Amino acid sequence: MSYIANTLDNLVHQTAFFNLTVGNFAMIIVALVFLYLAIAKGFEPLLLVPIAFGMLLVNIYPDIMKPVSDGGSGGGLLYYFYLLDEWSILPSLIFMGVGAMTDFGPLIANPKSFLLGAAAQFGIFAAYFGAIWMGFNDKSAAAISIIGGADGPTSIFLAGKLGQTALLGPIAVAAYSYMSLVPIIQPPIMKLFTTEKERKIKMAQLRPVSKLEKILFPIIVTVVVCLILPTTAPLVGMLMLGNLFRESGVVRQLQETASNALMYIVVIVLGTSVGATTSAEAFLNWDTIKIVILGLVAFAFGTAAGVLFGKLMCIATKGKVNPLIGSAGVSAVPMAARVSQKVGAEADPTNFLLMHAMGPNVAGVIGTAVAAGTFMAVFGVF
Repeated sequence: MSYIANTLDNLVHQTAFFNLTVGNFAMIIVALVFLYLAIAKGFEPLLLVPIAFGMLLVNIYPDIMKPVSDGGSGGGLLYYFYLLDEWSILPSLIFMGVGAMTDFGPLIANPKSFLLGAAAQFGIFAAYFGAIWMGFNDKSAAAISIIGGADGPTSIFLAGKLGQTALLGPIAVAAYSYMSLVPIIQPPIMKLFTTEKERKIKMAQLRPVSKLEKILFPIIVTVVVCLILPTTAPLVGMLMLGNLFRESGVVRQLQETASNALMYIVVIVLGTSVGATTSAEAFLNWDTIKIVILGLVAFAFGTAAGVLFGKLMCIATKGKVNPLIGSAGVSAVPMAARVSQKVGAEADPTNFLLMHAMGPNVAGVIGTAVAAGTFMAVFGVF
């Protein structure tokens, strides 16, 4: 009987109930809320489902993020996925997929969009100084600030390169959460800084872009940007390589693989491993709360700066530019461009801003990568 009692006792104590803390239960509730938002409300399920499920797993079974020891203990699976984040491999592959999926034509047709994309990066530098003020060191502040570009892969990339692995989980979760919440966060800010008359502005149709222009663009951007800032090569280079797959038309299988199968595999691995960094022990602390606040402030500043610069361009062009497209200068492709279209259509259902907003949106992706490369160059990291 004692053998049976001991066996049952061991089985009972192997369950998670005896090991979970109050913090674990809190994080499990957060994970379930994220799953609800992703599945029931449709808030970027491609990102939130794997992130939330990784969060759920690590708070039920923390060993899933520990490497397998010599004695064979530890789950290990998501730890090795996470190493691909730390080594900046997955963010670079995601950029290749984004390039393969995205039409750069609107940016080529309207190069002034680069100015709007640059203006929206103001949120990054506002967050940098805010993080310094809150007590973070310079490298931590730089890693946190990229959240202002609403660019999850670049946030992970820079945190890994600057050695801020302790903050990588909160930074990545904050960045991806704000990317998912773009349709909620941006519209109030856009409406606050624009009038109804400005939101109703209809922009002239973009000029057609030739195939030669689309082929030359990724090559020229790679050469120019990477010569000036070689540290941007992993991100900008992969973004432009993916786009060259798309536009050259001679490597259709590579384009389809990069934009579909490979992209989704990488998102699953990256999202789940990022979610698994949010154990209660690592996530529930004051630094995480500061990062979440700084991310929101940075994202709001970036959106506002893009819209205000759009207003300036509207004045300079005598009403030919709708300021709403400036909000798309944050890097969340194509979500931010869709929000510009949605808010514009609310003011005038016949207004079509999507293609105009895609120019600043693509410029924002490049701008965020350049900002990350600038921080790396400043800190002497390659």
